[in-house]
Amino acid sequence: MTAYEPAGDPGAGTDPAPGTGPGPTGYDVVVLAGGAARRLGGADKPGLRVGGRALLDRVLAACAGARTTVVVADPRPTARPVTWAREDPPGGGPLAALAAGLRRTTAEHVVVLSADLPFLAGPTVGRLLSALAAGGADGALLTDADGRDQPLVAAYRASALRRELAALARDREEGTDRPDLTGLPLRRLTGALRLTRVPDAVASFDCDTWDDIATARARIREHGHVLDEWISAAKDELGIDLDVDTKVLLDLARDAAHGVARPAAPLTTFLVGYAAGRAGGGPEAVAETARKAAALALRWAEEAAGTGAGPAKGKPGVAPDATPDTRPDA
Repeated sequence: MTAYEPAGDPGAGTDPAPGTGPGPTGYDVVVLAGGAARRLGGADKPGLRVGGRALLDRVLAACAGARTTVVVADPRPTARPVTWAREDPPGGGPLAALAAGLRRTTAEHVVVLSADLPFLAGPTVGRLLSALAAGGADGALLTDADGRDQPLVAAYRASALRRELAALARDREEGTDRPDLTGLPLRRLTGALRLTRVPDAVASFDCDTWDDIATARARIREHGHVLDEWISAAKDELGIDLDVDTKVLLDLARDAAHGVARPAAPLTTFLVGYAAGRAGGGPEAVAETARKAAALALRWAEEAAGTGAGPAKGKPGVAPDATPDTRPDA
């Protein structure tokens, strides 16, 4: 486990998303998802759910801007398409898995991630890429709350990784009868690289034990996180890739509930989504349809309160000298 401290939430900040900041516009990702999970009793760790989403899918969502995403593991259903790879033999350790994944990449910069990072987000990937692009280091990695390096939450220059992996394989061939990277620890690679460090106590939190899983599940239900987590989970489940101003929709739901009736809130937001979809979708369509519905809810509330345009006194909506319309459809 990597130590977790909730204060600050640097992993969920406002840093540029991958490809939008000063970092490189094209990058590939290698996700290592084939570990034995011994401290979880051999459970299928990438498939364990936090906030209704598999850990692997949460990691994949954080690097959705990658040109190519390679997952080193046996194939499984995922929320978005990926390229699958496997080290030979399977279970050969992180260096062998990294080498297998790297062979499927072509970008100059490669983000390397483990599959058990419940709080990793796109802005953190962007920070790593920006830190890598800003200097001459071989890689930029996160450090946890205790200052420990997390080499499986990092961005690297692909050329540096290939150079050092090839050197390790040559050394192994000369010293043993095993000309491969099987069983070699990750520090053999990172110790030969020049690295930039990016502190982030939240995004570096990984799930090695059931206690870690319980901590992650509890955190996303805290008041400050639960709504964003639910929306992200729902978008993944429904196959929606759309960022909208949730405050606009919440304000609309409030206005509909107060100005019309409480059940009007969910029905109105549904209708807004349907109308926005028919209008071509996108944040602009949602904003415009929400604006129209909010204006309607306001007019409805004004009529009910008798504050809208109309007679200044007497029965709301009826002129003082008018005869009320008693038709059945009035």
